[in-house]
Amino acid sequence: MKIDVISIFPEYLSPLNLSLLGKAQSAGLVDIQVHNLRDYAIGVHGSVDDTPYGGGAGMVMSPEVWAKALDSLMVEDTDLIILTPAGKQFTQPVAQEFSSRSHLIFACGRYEGIDDRIRQYYSQPEFQDRNIRVHEYSIGDYVLGGGEVASMVMIEAITRLIPGVLGNPESLSEESHNSEGYLEYPNYTKPAQWRGIDVPEILLSGNHAAIAKWRAEQAQLRAEKNR
Repeated sequence: MKIDVISIFPEYLSPLNLSLLGKAQSAGLVDIQVHNLRDYAIGVHGSVDDTPYGGGAGMVMSPEVWAKALDSLMVEDTDLIILTPAGKQFTQPVAQEFSSRSHLIFACGRYEGIDDRIRQYYSQPEFQDRNIRVHEYSIGDYVLGGGEVASMVMIEAITRLIPGVLGNPESLSEESHNSEGYLEYPNYTKPAQWRGIDVPEILLSGNHAAIAKWRAEQAQLRAEKNR
């Protein structure tokens, strides 16, 4: 999978080279490239934004700057993902869907967001004919300083579903928010007693059928409590 991320703060995306994502890139499973939007700035002052039409606080990111950054990346069969608090909610099923795609572009907005004509322009039939799809996504009902953190959340959730990225693929089957809407049961490790709290006795029993039943019950209780 090829992933391009565009931001005015490319250094913000450095964690994408760590842990599982770093190993996945070294193994050739994922290719992540971060691009500095300021390289495409316009005017003598190198601007990437301007005041909003209709008035209001804040600045809006320029469509021409974003188009210059996006045009060279828009190959056939690409998903452009615009990060915005006004977007659809990102969920595990969405992560699963994106994990099978070949090329993702994450557009990390700042300030009052990206001029909406970027969404409109790349949604035109000529781009649809090239299998270019435009999405607006949010990771939750709150506002961040920009799309960088949201893009990293999405990229991690998506790429770990790519075959070979996780060392043990069986880990996916019992995770929270899998295809059955499952919430994972509580987990414990050694020691059996820690600061006066014991590991549930059933987990020490060796009775795998009973353990599976207990875990299913605990997962259901957790779902009722937290969802």
